[in-house]
Amino acid sequence: MVDITHKISTLRVASAQAIVKVSKQETIDALENNTVPKGNVFEIAKAAGLLAVKNTFNVIPDCHPLPVEFTGVSYTIDGLSVKIEMTVKTIYKTGVEVESMHGASVIALTMYDMLKPIDKQVEIGTIKLLEKSGGKSSYRKKHRSQLTASVIVCSDSISEGKKEDKAGKAIIKKLEESGVSIANYDIIPDEIKAIREKAVKYASENNLVIFTGGTGLSYRDVTPEALIPILERRIPGVEEAIRDYGQERMPYAMLSRSVAGTIGDALVLALPGSTNGAKESMDAVFPYLLHVFKILKGGNHDS
Repeated sequence: MVDITHKISTLRVASAQAIVKVSKQETIDALENNTVPKGNVFEIAKAAGLLAVKNTFNVIPDCHPLPVEFTGVSYTIDGLSVKIEMTVKTIYKTGVEVESMHGASVIALTMYDMLKPIDKQVEIGTIKLLEKSGGKSSYRKKHRSQLTASVIVCSDSISEGKKEDKAGKAIIKKLEESGVSIANYDIIPDEIKAIREKAVKYASENNLVIFTGGTGLSYRDVTPEALIPILERRIPGVEEAIRDYGQERMPYAMLSRSVAGTIGDALVLALPGSTNGAKESMDAVFPYLLHVFKILKGGNHDS
């Protein structure tokens, strides 16, 4: 199965449709009057559809087991056709499109099975996804202009050429995937003065300023001490989201002192210096965090 361990849980909704066509009005009358010999077609088919939704991962090999938190079924009769609509909701890391289509399909098959004794020409058609929401694409909105970012690696050993930077490059990759252009990529030592100078300079030129490194607890980890006094507004929710995401994956994440805040209209982040820590921090909040540029001063205040 596809690896979804890097994703966050969001409310995900999907609706699917299937259509059952019968050949005569007598079949529709039997459905509406509940006189089909095999029983109440609508209720039995609905029950079959609910079971199908919950067992999709047992039938479709690449589907993940997930918590099904709502299913809804509706029927609409139009002439000699019955339109089935199945809606599924979950709060999870992956969507429920296949679950809703599987449920609608099984409802249609159940109706076929129950109606075939009285109508030999029942057909199933138009099985399709109607809509879905809640995945990454739902939160990737167009911005008022092209966003630019500066990425600064804070590390004595990397600035001295003793180690290769991987964390900064992981951050850049995630930014580019989120449609953000990279204006600057710098490597500096763990010095408060140098960190502050970069933050002030790049915050006046770019939308995002992201530091990686110096958020731990060693005596040379000074990135939070450098940034917090010059931030105009802290954003605790972002810091909490980053740590919560990391803690679910690695128990040492609680020791990191990630920082989020603003300088003017620029968003400033201080993320861990390890490659996994930087990557997971970005996965925790991007692209959702880009919504901040809709509400910062000078942006479009519509949600």
